[in-house]
Amino acid sequence: MKQKISIDIAGRPYSFKVDSEEVEERIRKAGKLISEKLFLHKQRFGDKDIQDLLAFAALQFAIKTIELEIKTDTTEQVDRLSQICGQLDAFLSQNTDC
Repeated sequence: MKQKISIDIAGRPYSFKVDSEEVEERIRKAGKLISEKLFLHKQRFGDKDIQDLLAFAALQFAIKTIELEIKTDTTEQVDRLSQICGQLDAFLSQNTDC
């Protein structure tokens, strides 16, 4: 059964329907992170309106997401390991008299 929750972002309430405590926790944590970023940006750039502050926060989160995607992209490592395995197989097949 879905539960309705509400979080506040930039002084506005947003409602969500969640189907687990894990999802609720993630949404609440995300809302808290956004609020913290907005607070920091408001202190730093006090003369900007809320739309600019939200844009700054969104840009920071997008950059962080891209950085994490790059760090977790294992395609290169898998390709290199496959190449090494192929080299080991070739070496072992040539040196079967050991």
